[in-house]
Amino acid sequence: MSADNLQTLKEYYRQFLLDNVIPFWLANGIDREYGGILTCLDRQGRVYNTDKSVWFQGRACWSFSRLYNTVDRRPEWLEAAKSAYQFLVNHCFDSDGRMFFTVTRDGRPLQKRRYYYSETFAIIGLAEYARASGDQHALEKARQVYEMVLDFYRNPWKLPAKINPATRVTKALAVPMILLATTQTLREHDPDPKYDTYAHEFATTILKDFFKPDEKALLENVGPHGERLDSPQGRCVNPGHSIETAWFLMHEGVHRHDDELIQKALMILEYSLELGWDETYGGLLYFVDIEGKPPEQLEWDMKLWWPHTEALYALLLAYHLTKDSRYLTWHEKVHDYSFSHFSDSEWGEWYGYLHRDGTVSNTLKGSIWKGPFHLPRALLFCWQLLEKMK
Repeated sequence: MSADNLQTLKEYYRQFLLDNVIPFWLANGIDREYGGILTCLDRQGRVYNTDKSVWFQGRACWSFSRLYNTVDRRPEWLEAAKSAYQFLVNHCFDSDGRMFFTVTRDGRPLQKRRYYYSETFAIIGLAEYARASGDQHALEKARQVYEMVLDFYRNPWKLPAKINPATRVTKALAVPMILLATTQTLREHDPDPKYDTYAHEFATTILKDFFKPDEKALLENVGPHGERLDSPQGRCVNPGHSIETAWFLMHEGVHRHDDELIQKALMILEYSLELGWDETYGGLLYFVDIEGKPPEQLEWDMKLWWPHTEALYALLLAYHLTKDSRYLTWHEKVHDYSFSHFSDSEWGEWYGYLHRDGTVSNTLKGSIWKGPFHLPRALLFCWQLLEKMK
């Protein structure tokens, strides 16, 4: 891919973000009556469920704040971020300081989960919004929630276990992965050097316990000391998670000037693409068993939007760091598949869920799980990285 083509790609991502994705969510998702964001939108952007995802109050707060902080100080972006922020702090925290998973449109609690992903997404939203708004209370809240999450990480017995720990102790990649990303975002807005220490700890845990170079895989689940589990759970790779983790690690390697960390992240990226790419139909499989045994997830062969968005950015970043044309070749392959299968030229945004053969499984544009985060983040980061690569 030539330099001219890269600049054409830059403009494509910029326009798709600013003229397609963001207008779709501003027009259809912002709740003008109760505040916050409604993410359960059909193909045309009509609300089909008014229950609210707490994940996306934090994630949307981050997305709109990030646009305001790094692209243009547009009042409508700050207004959207403020709406998500206010709904988040007023309605999404339980009396014990933890957060809900879903609430009603007007903010009454519905579900609360045993894990703390609502909290991590709140942290990144609060931190980014603090810079956008100048509201230091938002940053202080981010710090408080971060310390609570860190306590749960250090003392996992304080939360209910997924599997009886008296019988089998396991740990999931998702925890140090999301904590690494959360720490990196908070570090951008809070200069305390402790975040470098924590980020290094989470990156080290990922590489020491979950990365298995001999098996060319970043595993989703391992034993308490990184032991390989001989079960479907222990053989599971989620290529999207692995690819997303790879660029988190690349970011950390750049921050630390650590070439060895970057090289390991590149290995994870390559292994994940090799494992996950569907040579028959194209696209990334959702789950893979590293021994080729039947995955336990029935949706294992579906193509979801977010692994592809993560791959778009991870591959561009890999090329930027190495100038290895293999990453550009891969990027072109992922880009062509993604924009020819997920993108809806009639109503905007992306479909989220495809069958293995690339046909649309569900026409929704948003849900409790899908909203303005993975796609706008990837478009923004790709655009801004390509700007650096001029």
